[in-house]
Amino acid sequence: MRALLSVVTGPPTILLTTGLVVLLCFWLLVAAGLTSVGTFDADANLRAWGMGGVPVAVAVTLLTVVAWFLSVGGLLLLAVCTPPCAVTGLLSMVLPVAALPVAWRLTCLFVRPLHQLFPDEPGPPDEPGVPGRGRARDRADHAA
Repeated sequence: MRALLSVVTGPPTILLTTGLVVLLCFWLLVAAGLTSVGTFDADANLRAWGMGGVPVAVAVTLLTVVAWFLSVGGLLLLAVCTPPCAVTGLLSMVLPVAALPVAWRLTCLFVRPLHQLFPDEPGPPDEPGVPGRGRARDRADHAA
């Protein structure tokens, strides 16, 4: 438990932990009816990032949660399996940063099935070569 607390509140994972706290407060405001899920939709377009099809708040929440779990899990594994040394210290700083692109790719995969829950949101970006998605579907929609 002490190792978990140390990892969650230690640098650089504290940045992701802080993001989770902010997101928790946002979702509490949504649950209380003081704001809506689509509050940030006009501020950012996530289609270019491969996360279109859901509200911005949902995509950012997924990205932050996945990055946090990858970072904390990797750092706990590093703390348990390796002795403390300079290389371990360097890896503990690089691992959370490396977790972000992995979390982004996983979030892109998680968002696609969630698009069905948010039919009013613009869909994911074009995917050439994937049947039923992308430019061919868009052309068929415009032709009808």
